[in-house]
Amino acid sequence: MHIDWAALGSVFGVSLVITVALVGLFTLGIVGLTKRESAAAQGGSAALAVSGAYVCFALCAAAVGYGIFLIVA
Repeated sequence: MHIDWAALGSVFGVSLVITVALVGLFTLGIVGLTKRESAAAQGGSAALAVSGAYVCFALCAAAVGYGIFLIVA
């Protein structure tokens, strides 16, 4: 049996980068929603933070959906 170590390393590297990117996007979404609560407590508006949070969550959902599409198709 022959193992293609270069391909295995490539898959590992891409998986690691995508995982870190998705976790980062989700974290930015959580931070954006947290800014909404702190702005509301101070009497301000945080529409930009909330819309940015929703964009981050939408990108996360799109990436997960694309991954499921790749697996199923």
